[in-house]
Amino acid sequence: QVQLVESGGGLVQAGDSLRLSCVASGRTFSSYVMGWFRQAPGKEREFVAAISWSGGRTYYADSVKGRFTISRDNAKNTVYLQMNSLKPEDTAVYYCAASPGSIYRNYDYWGQGTQVTVSS
Repeated sequence: QVQLVESGGGLVQAGDSLRLSCVASGRTFSSYVMGWFRQAPGKEREFVAAISWSGGRTYYADSVKGRFTISRDNAKNTVYLQMNSLKPEDTAVYYCAASPGSIYRNYDYWGQGTQVTVSS
């Protein structure tokens, strides 16, 4: 089992930045691909970003490419999502998740989510 706890969400204005954190406990953190997803009201959950076990490869949704950066610190069992130039359409509950290998789907473990609200 892997337990994931997100933090760092909040209410910001358009153009501001936020950094989300996700701390993992349980089984070996460094053996998992880590991802961030989001779900806006009335919409399906969507992929935002993912990072490989070592952190050497990253993947982004087109909607956030160039604005968001995913990173991880395996010594701290933590994955981050740095979000810059936030837009109102980034408003959603953000979830971190752990996958044994897949990048875009088949994530086995999920956090409880953290709310990000971007006002215009």
